Amino acid sequence: MAIDTSDFKNGMHIYLDGEVYTVVEFQHVKPGKGGAFVRTRLRKLRTGSTTEKTFRAGERKIYQFLYRQGNELVLMDMDTYEQDHVEQARIGDQAKYLKEDMELSALVAGGDVLGYELPNFVELQVVQTDPGYRGDTVSGSSTKPAKLETGAMVQVPFHINEGDCVKVDTRTDSYLERVKR
Repeated sequence: MAIDTSDFKNGMHIYLDGEVYTVVEFQHVKPGKGGAFVRTRLRKLRTGSTTEKTFRAGERKIYQFLYRQGNELVLMDMDTYEQDHVEQARIGDQAKYLKEDMELSALVAGGDVLGYELPNFVELQVVQTDPGYRGDTVSGSSTKPAKLETGAMVQVPFHINEGDCVKVDTRTDSYLERVKR
């Protein structure tokens, strides 16, 4: 899993150049000229030796999802209003939760987008699910599959019906609650 320099914490372990290090100390530096960077002191777990390393700080940009075009997603940079065509695979499995006009963030370093991140929670409408009947738990499960407006499938409780709006955790693909729109 890739992390951003803004995620650094004392005691955190990172994998760098084939070795595991512990972040002993770090400092975000934003000079008046040039890009921000993070100065760190790292301890190599294997030997206990310490070293200092400077990382360029990643920058977060906000994009808006506009529409799908085949296997590509069209995203608009909210600062410049330029449109980027991004392979759906770059966003990964979470792309199934993208709804038009939804905002997502991108980690940018050195002018290159390193990755995209959706909001942790989204509210989407259920477009297809079986009706739930009281006492219908013969299978031992109290959930049923539901198709959401973006095409994503999640397990929902039996009381959820077509047309209901549900809150879903995009990190775990799990139903959280029914919401009113």
